[in-house]
Amino acid sequence: MSDKKFNIAIIGLGFGAEFIPIYQRHPNANMYAICQRTQSALDEVGNQYGIDKRFTDYDELLKDPNIDAVHINTPIPNHGEQSIKALKAGKHVACTVPMATTVEECEEIVKLTQETGLTYMMMETVVYAREFLFMKELYESGELGKIQFLKASHQQDMDGWPDYWPGLPPMYYATHCVGPVLGLTRAQAEYVSCFGSGTIREELHHHYNSPYAVETTHIKFKDSDLSAHIYRSLFDVARQYRESFEVYGSKKAVEWPLIEGNPLVLHTAKRPEPEIPESVECPDYAHLLPEPIQPFTTGGVYDADDHQHLSFTQGAGHGGSHPHLVHAFLDALVKGEDPYPNAVQSANITCVGILAHESAKKGGEIVRLPDFTIQ
Repeated sequence: MSDKKFNIAIIGLGFGAEFIPIYQRHPNANMYAICQRTQSALDEVGNQYGIDKRFTDYDELLKDPNIDAVHINTPIPNHGEQSIKALKAGKHVACTVPMATTVEECEEIVKLTQETGLTYMMMETVVYAREFLFMKELYESGELGKIQFLKASHQQDMDGWPDYWPGLPPMYYATHCVGPVLGLTRAQAEYVSCFGSGTIREELHHHYNSPYAVETTHIKFKDSDLSAHIYRSLFDVARQYRESFEVYGSKKAVEWPLIEGNPLVLHTAKRPEPEIPESVECPDYAHLLPEPIQPFTTGGVYDADDHQHLSFTQGAGHGGSHPHLVHAFLDALVKGEDPYPNAVQSANITCVGILAHESAKKGGEIVRLPDFTIQ
């Protein structure tokens, strides 16, 4: 492994603090700086992890010439603007999902990476979770046979979350379902059709002028016979938290459990009917990582559960994905190669959700993905 190191700055220290010790232990990273608007919160985290470079102003952070890359973990409405600013400042960017909230911001990020040669990676947890890596291993080994269909869901109760969440159209935050259905075969979406279903309570409608309780989308893959089905809900739907991903092949299929924490179900074709399904415990994939960060696939960064961010605890630890995300980003920087997903792929994944909501408002009308999202 290369001994090259990159100075990393983390912006946003709620969910973002989960990544600090991973960067501190990764052989290609120097956990250089942190940024948080509130000085007391900034100092608490800085003192805990021994980080001296601290910023309350993101624009001031970007002026520091020693910073090679920023990892953005701020609220969803800030992702596009802050990624654009970082690329214009000459920094590589890792950004939590989604890439942005408008098609225009996605296009600007893609344009900047093409003009500057800088690296952008959307840090989609699902495509580095152990369940996805298990299905990817089955696919690449040929055990699934020909892929025939993919399906994913993300259902979560967002009442009580920060102020930009109330009334959010479900597909605006669809990367946790779009990412795996496209990511398994490294496909890209060509067009989408989406329907809204049900109605959230009236006091939530005005935030985004959206009434839908559930949005369901079909994605047609480019240059492929495949399509995928995804569905999302955020408010007023009775469902345990679930980020599911299912793949159906000609030889084997894998289905997500209905209850979180239960094992995956593997179906094998041509067996006697009662023997087709079997429960399988998903293996961990820490062995794919540098040894110093392997422990983070099975544990959070804090000693006590009550200090972990709600997205980590409610999200079942994000499938052990955090160290895989860090390693994928740093490995891309070391090798000068694109990570997955790169800027174009991230735009394709993100714009599926944005444009799916537009489709729902038009009664399911087909909406095509823009050219800049397709390589």
